[in-house]
Amino acid sequence: MTTTPRTRMTTPTPSPTPSLRHPDEIVIGLVSVSDRASKGVYDDQGIPALISWLDSALASPWRAETRLIEDDAAVISATLIELVDTAGCDLVLTTGGTGPARRDVTPEATLAVGTKEMPGFGEQMRQISLNFVPTAILSRQVAVIRETPGHAALIINLPGQPKAIRETLEGLREASGALQVPGIFPAVPYCIDLIGGPYVTTHAAVVTAFRPKSAQRASS
Repeated sequence: MTTTPRTRMTTPTPSPTPSLRHPDEIVIGLVSVSDRASKGVYDDQGIPALISWLDSALASPWRAETRLIEDDAAVISATLIELVDTAGCDLVLTTGGTGPARRDVTPEATLAVGTKEMPGFGEQMRQISLNFVPTAILSRQVAVIRETPGHAALIINLPGQPKAIRETLEGLREASGALQVPGIFPAVPYCIDLIGGPYVTTHAAVVTAFRPKSAQRASS
């Protein structure tokens, strides 16, 4: 039986300081939400797609915390809390469970653990998908900040298909390679800066992190 989560967590628990290999290392939680994949009916494709894209996009050091879980609101919320509050993740990316079907409860579970909603991410994700299918308006991806004493993380719901994951993060390109529609990831590093996380850098050939000049670190 699915437990309906609260609309907001009001008493988040403190998080420990994770052991980092490098001061700029970012800890990223990767969560695939799927009843059938979590039961071994088929292989999960979401987490491998995310790892592959992040390996190609990130220039700064990063470490993944991966979780493959069922479509259950209480389980999803508990997993997100554990990744932020215990594993010390600075960024959490989920895939799956964002449609209108009865078992699709990832957005509700995500909102339940957030302290600030970040609606611009969901708006841009749907804008990207609308370039391909009119049913993009049925997607319900959300993003939130979860704050605890001494730590904060950005949590973003992504689509479930590997191609859609890449397009959502990176954006759409013309045949020439020129960027046609911006993806969401260019805004992620500066958001993590603003909530006290590590300084994330990217490979410009894949995606360019945007920061105002005042927030850019001087080149060494």
